Amino acid sequence: MSKTFLAIGECMVEMAPTGEGTFSMGFAGDTLNTAWYARKHLPADWNVSYFTAVGQDQVSDQMLEFLNRSNIDTGSVRKLEDRTVGLYMIQLKDGERSFAYWRSQSAARQLASDTVHLEMVMSGAGLIYFSGITLAILPADDRKAFLQALRTARSAGAKTAFDPNLRPRLWEDADTMRACVTEAAGLCDFVMPSFEDELAHFGDANAQVSADRYLAAGAATVVVKNGPEEVVFATKSERHAFQPDPVRNIVDTTAAGDSYNAAFLAEFLTSGDLPASVDAGARLAGNVIQHRGALVDSLEPA
Repeated sequence: MSKTFLAIGECMVEMAPTGEGTFSMGFAGDTLNTAWYARKHLPADWNVSYFTAVGQDQVSDQMLEFLNRSNIDTGSVRKLEDRTVGLYMIQLKDGERSFAYWRSQSAARQLASDTVHLEMVMSGAGLIYFSGITLAILPADDRKAFLQALRTARSAGAKTAFDPNLRPRLWEDADTMRACVTEAAGLCDFVMPSFEDELAHFGDANAQVSADRYLAAGAATVVVKNGPEEVVFATKSERHAFQPDPVRNIVDTTAAGDSYNAAFLAEFLTSGDLPASVDAGARLAGNVIQHRGALVDSLEPA
């Protein structure tokens, strides 16, 4: 197995309030968050790579510099002269976060338009990680090309991991979202949904139902995250439930699921130890939500 963890998706400019009436600029995105934490948890002999598309402007260059400083390989990133990167702004009211997005013409929407390049990028990976947002931002034909490239890479030996991360406002309609997410899950070795999303958009009665639905779609392994409740791990032949330790000082739940995925996959890829992998995911997510922001350098509890 190639020791390359490849994450594919959209990295965006993040404008976060400073509390002084101004905003600070950073970079984040669901698949980027997972790649960033995977780099911190995988051994040094693993390569963590990020594939997306950016522009050829200053902010795109700054984004690539940030990724490179984080020891994330950007060598395969496409650079498009007529596009730039997406942006979102965090807004706070009475301690609650909301988001405003500018991404309709982001370069990342073209990440699968060159199928030859896409297949080349996937061909060198040991594990390919993507999300429902990765799929949602693509035009319909590019979405089909992405899933076909995934089939090809998997048939050649790559492992595949998928967080459905259901965001209906990014899709044409809810039926398309559910159908495409189900198809993608059937191509994956690991499907890692959050039950809150599955309840809201598939109507699942509980996490066990979510696991059963994704297994029926063809997923090899399903890990259903459920906040402070039990994590359900299921394959065709076994099923376990793990209760994470309680977190009492929750500050910001941004990237909780993304960081969980990173630590779980990093541990499972290197040890194959299921209880240790579930514990690693829960411990990292529990630390992350005790701090502000998606990417937390200090992983000690606040």
